[in-house]
Amino acid sequence: MGSSVHSSPSDSPPHLLIVDDDEEIRGLITRYFGNQGFRVSSAAHGAAMRAIIESESIDVVLLDLGLPREDGFELTRWLREHWRGAVIIITGRGESVDRVVGLELGADDYVTKPFDLRELLARVRSVMRRVAAAPAQRSSGKPASVEFAGFRLDAETRVLIGPAGGRIELTTGEYDLLTVFLEMANRVLSRDQLMERMHGREAGPYDRSIDVQIGRLRRKIEKDPAKPELIKSVRGAGYLFAARVVR
Repeated sequence: MGSSVHSSPSDSPPHLLIVDDDEEIRGLITRYFGNQGFRVSSAAHGAAMRAIIESESIDVVLLDLGLPREDGFELTRWLREHWRGAVIIITGRGESVDRVVGLELGADDYVTKPFDLRELLARVRSVMRRVAAAPAQRSSGKPASVEFAGFRLDAETRVLIGPAGGRIELTTGEYDLLTVFLEMANRVLSRDQLMERMHGREAGPYDRSIDVQIGRLRRKIEKDPAKPELIKSVRGAGYLFAARVVR
């Protein structure tokens, strides 16, 4: 993994980075989020985004897919290799395959253009709450680590340690999904229940984001992702996390 995200001081306003080549959209989001108490930076292309990421304390990146030179998919991949903050894709592409690919690459959420600014704000705040949840667990006296099937999840650093002792980096979405499964181990959870616990909304009829996140998480914790032993599919019902959890 590359450089880690700069942590913003607790008393500073949340810092949002907009990466979009449309100047009007950058201005619209900047004004709206500025009025909501955010500090906002913007970039029109990947080179500017990298420079800001490497020099500023950014909490959330709003990333357009249709960028010149390097598209949003390439930049999502770079962010996941070099940065540990949250990424929300903003796309004008209506095809579900684009959203699925973005999530596969490590984005935490997506919003389709044209978007409602209030919904975008809600999505950003939801992601920020989830990112902040791990350190809050330690300060509230909840267990700082959880063990299952030879793995240990550190709730403060958000790092998963494998049975062989190696670090397994998790995206925000993967971490959130795993914590839901750990809290609700050995219970069948529907897609709607998972979406509600992770994002505060139900899954839409064409929403494959949960399936994508589960596929990615399986590749990191299952011995054979094609024959999962921990995250089991329950036909017509959802998923079941089949492990003994020790807190």
